[in-house]
Amino acid sequence: MATKIRATLAQLVWLACALAALVLAAGALLIALDANRSNELVDAVLTAASWADLDVFSRQDGIKQFRGEGAEVKNALFNWGLAAIAWLVAGRVFYRIIKP
Repeated sequence: MATKIRATLAQLVWLACALAALVLAAGALLIALDANRSNELVDAVLTAASWADLDVFSRQDGIKQFRGEGAEVKNALFNWGLAAIAWLVAGRVFYRIIKP
């Protein structure tokens, strides 16, 4: 019974981390495509991505800050791309730790 619970919990943790990575990737894509930010769906994805970056990989004050032309797109792609990778790596590590 405990083995099944741990396996299910491991899958849920992996799913949550993969979902966070997907939201970050979608947010970076929306920034790159210059999506209409007054649209509620676009705003919801960007808000979720801002939450998922944990302020470590934020577009405004992340790991790397680009300046000049296209800086907003570069910042989103670089920082949120790194955040998505970090979520996937962390999810895989937690999955292996939790799974029996």
